Amino acid sequence: MPVRKIINKQLGELLVERGSITPEQLQKALAYQKDNGGLIGEIFVELGFLKEEDIAQALTVQYGFPYLPLGNYEISTEIINIIPVRVARQYMLVPIDKLGNNLTLAMSNPLNLLAIEDVELLSGCNVQTFVSTSTDIRKAIEKYYKDK
Repeated sequence: MPVRKIINKQLGELLVERGSITPEQLQKALAYQKDNGGLIGEIFVELGFLKEEDIAQALTVQYGFPYLPLGNYEISTEIINIIPVRVARQYMLVPIDKLGNNLTLAMSNPLNLLAIEDVELLSGCNVQTFVSTSTDIRKAIEKYYKDK
């Protein structure tokens, strides 16, 4: 079993603690999410509270997740085929590398332990995570899963 930092904080709590958003903005975003669905990080951006880079930076600083801009990163078809497109879209993640039994993912929200557990069950691998923006991940999904 990989050693995993125990992270009980939600992304919204982290951003409030860091002063990136106010508690009121978090409540507005959660209400919006309840009514419309969607990922909380994307809602902060959609409502104009934060830029995607702000969220990635907060996760990097707080938890030490390495940041990986995906723009110039090439991912092999073999790696992409490990994760079904519906899972990639649902959790806003893409597999980027596999070494032995370790699968590396780029995620917009690496605090989503359910996503990590699902990918571990699906792939049979231990997951290691990098942070990337939702836009980068969406572009990668469009690029690599276009025929799926």
